[in-house]
Amino acid sequence: MKQKLDFSKPLVVLAPLAGYTDLPFRKVVKNFGVDLTVSEMISSNALAHKNKKTIKMLEKSSNEDPYIVQISGSDPAIVRQAVEVLNEFDHIDGIDLNCGCPAPKVFGHGSGSNLLGDLPRLQEILRVIKQTSNKQYTTVKVRIGVDEKIPLEIAQAIEEVGVDMVSVHGRTKKGAYKAPVDYEAIKIIKENVSCPVIANGDIKDRKKALEVLDFTKCDGVMIGRGAVGKPWVFEQIKSNNDDISYDLKRDIILEHFDAMVEHYGEYGCVMFRKHLHTYSKGYDGANEFRQKVNHIADQNEMRELIIDFFTVKNNDV
Repeated sequence: MKQKLDFSKPLVVLAPLAGYTDLPFRKVVKNFGVDLTVSEMISSNALAHKNKKTIKMLEKSSNEDPYIVQISGSDPAIVRQAVEVLNEFDHIDGIDLNCGCPAPKVFGHGSGSNLLGDLPRLQEILRVIKQTSNKQYTTVKVRIGVDEKIPLEIAQAIEEVGVDMVSVHGRTKKGAYKAPVDYEAIKIIKENVSCPVIANGDIKDRKKALEVLDFTKCDGVMIGRGAVGKPWVFEQIKSNNDDISYDLKRDIILEHFDAMVEHYGEYGCVMFRKHLHTYSKGYDGANEFRQKVNHIADQNEMRELIIDFFTVKNNDV
């Protein structure tokens, strides 16, 4: 089978980010040079029970290729059932195990970054995925520890099992999203596994992406929060060009809005409010614009407001 992931050049990957990296957002960023898109994190328990809303989350846009689904779980038996459900969907190219989510609810259930405190269980779950999955790729996303940094131990545990790719967020669970990212720890994992490694954490522009790639020698970068409100960042990294016109920004925002409405129906308009809050940062009149946005539920009215606000005329932004 021909490999869909080409590591001959550094990959640019969209990180899974709950509430943001849904199908409409992935569809938009895929047009800007993203090499790989990953679904929002999906509960293995919900998958095993074939929850209707969860099954819908497996959908991908026609331009998403390759496409990986990320799951969370702590019970190997439930994870096996979840993988068996995923096996029924031919459009999925790989399964990623989340071992990095720091959210208390996820951690409390023994999933996400909790697995970094029980590496034998992490290994057992990865082996179950590998043995059960009919997909081309088995991958894993980790942090560098729970309270203490243990990158070498994590690398050794992953290497024993063997996966096709590992993404590393350079913070511990305790560090959440505020502690400094430890790129040295990412480098340690890169040096101690034989599979490709993707660096993640506070990569928000082309300059930072190149610095991280040079320092860690990783096989790519993964961007999540840095792409919210700035989906064109992937094109900027790939093209080595930071320039983007305000007209193009407006067109991208409209494309994203239209994709949300197409996917979610009228409610997509309401869901898009949070994106407009981010997209409008740095624009004159942003606060007033956000106040208006918060009270609009009609898609036509919202679209006209977007066109009007993001069409920059003689306005230094």
